[in-house]
Formats: sequence, structure tokens, C-alpha cells
Amino acid sequence: MQIALLGGTGDIGEGLALRIARDTDHDVIVGSRTAEKATDAADEYESRLADRGHEVSIGRAENPEAAARGDVVVLSVPAYYLSDTIESVADELEGSVLVSPAVGMKREDDSVHYNPPGVGSVTELAANAAPDSVPVVGAFHNLAAGRLSNLDADIDWDVPVVGDESGPKRTVRQLIADIDGLRALDAGGLANAAEVEAVTPLLINLATNNDGMHDLGVKFW
Repeated sequence: MQIALLGGTGDIGEGLALRIARDTDHDVIVGSRTAEKATDAADEYESRLADRGHEVSIGRAENPEAAARGDVVVLSVPAYYLSDTIESVADELEGSVLVSPAVGMKREDDSVHYNPPGVGSVTELAANAAPDSVPVVGAFHNLAAGRLSNLDADIDWDVPVVGDESGPKRTVRQLIADIDGLRALDAGGLANAAEVEAVTPLLINLATNNDGMHDLGVKFW
């Protein structure tokens, strides 16, 4: 499959690009608002992978072109850019599965709190912004981007996946399963996205307040 990472130059986009390119047979396309940023990031990712013995080619394009090429399109952008990003690529999404990993958060004093939009969750916001014919799946919400981007670090995390259509959700779960150290779990429909997203600020607060708990993920037994 062709995996397009819109905002693939940011933290979660970087980690996903590196891990998908290293661990799977899928083609990775780094998207950005400018072709120059996409090219710089893709060149850096290829270099880092080559240093570890993985000679791979990573695509690069402005977000609309990347979206047009993607079978799976991941919105690896902050929540406050989500709707604008979808609007900018809406005409290019036909036939793709759109994936939202974004979480709405706000900081108060020394803590981070979940800050969902009025529709209930950022994943549901993405579904409302996307064309009606484009299925939206929520995934990758609870990953520690720093550890994900560190190819010398092992990971052993579960990834809850939400979506209303079984086929697109199955496609995303298979992509997750292809990445070493990730296990996809079906968390139900889009209405359950808020519960999944709300785990992320909890993980950040735990990591902040407890020694030795940096770069937390989740694992269910």
C-alpha cells in the first residue's frame, strides 16, 4: 500500500515514516505544506535508515499530491490544524482511508488535560470534515513520538483503533500489525474515540510526575 503522512515532518509523522519504511513493505510518502519541507524530511529519514542498513526510498510531496497517492492517508498534524488540512486535500481523498491520530489537549499549571472539540473527539471532528465518501479511522493516538522516532529503541505497545466501517478499520489494523512492536486492538466505533484520546494526557502526566516513566505507551493484558 501507499501510506501518505500529511504533516509527515512533525513528531508523530517522523516516527511513523521511519517505522513503516523500516518494518514493512508499504511505500511511504511524506507530505508537507511545502515541497521543500517534505523533501528535506524524506532525505533525512532515508539517511537515518541507511545508517542502520536499510536502503529505502521515501516519497515526498506537498500535502494534496501526497493525499492523492495514498491508499491510507494519516493526518499526522496537531488537532488545531486538522480541519484545515482535510479541507486542503478533500478533493484528493477519494478511494483512501483517512486516519486521525490527533488529540486535543490543553496545559494548566503543571498538568495536561484532555480538551475535546464540541463534536466529542478529534477523530469525530475529522469524520465531520472529511468528504462523506471517505472513511475515517482513529489510530496511533497514544504513541510516544520521541520513542517511536528512535530506531534504536524497542517498542511494545497496543494501538486502539476506532472506526464505523469494518473494511477500512481492518486495513489500518493490518498496517499497525506490520510495524514491529505494535499490536492493533479494535476499540469499537468512532463514538468511542474520546475514551481512547483521553488516555494520551494521562500518559503525559504520568511521565512528567514519575521518574523512569519517560516515553510511556499502553499495553493491555
